Amino acid sequence: MAVDLEDSWLKVLGAEFEKPYMKSLKAFLQQEKQAGHTVYPKGTDIFNAFKHTPFENVKVVILGQDPYHGVGQAHGLSFSVQKGVVPPPSLKNIYKELADEFPDFKIPSHGELTSWAKQGVLLLNATLTVRAHTAGSHQNKGWEQFTDKVITELSEKRTGLVFILWGNYAKQKEVLIDQNKHFIIKSAHPSPFSAYNGFFGSKPFSKTNEILKKEGKNVINWQIS
Repeated sequence: MAVDLEDSWLKVLGAEFEKPYMKSLKAFLQQEKQAGHTVYPKGTDIFNAFKHTPFENVKVVILGQDPYHGVGQAHGLSFSVQKGVVPPPSLKNIYKELADEFPDFKIPSHGELTSWAKQGVLLLNATLTVRAHTAGSHQNKGWEQFTDKVITELSEKRTGLVFILWGNYAKQKEVLIDQNKHFIIKSAHPSPFSAYNGFFGSKPFSKTNEILKKEGKNVINWQIS
């Protein structure tokens, strides 16, 4: 695993890479590869969320749990898949909600969300790698400690951010966020198993833009071209 963090994030998180948990995580990832397992996303994409959204540019955080574990899907942004890959069910439901919130939203033919990241939406998974075809296989190996630090640093050093927490796993991260300084939008997860239990109709995207407007920030253009 090459440490390929964007400079502003390196200043905030650089010390993490010298800690014992991160050294254990690196050793685990090497063992996975030595054992012949394919790991997603590819090494150069692991820190993509940070590359596209520098620390001082973050306006919104959308927290996912695990990278997608199918061929060609994961590329380092939560809920996003590379062009040419069919959008997974959760992302299709996200598009459905967007179309409901914004009458002029056109559902795109792909699931690549880099344009959101470039506008200040940090698309952060709690776990940044996964073994191919094995959901949850890299949980509790150290990534969560790293990404909890990401959330904590954003909470402490920034103000007026919007944290979008979908599902019980993401909601557990609420304790890391100073709600006197930041905004939390939470609902059921967009997965087909839970989308009808409170995700559909929750209007996270228009609520986010309302908050950004009140905070004097540019709103997010959620349309994917």
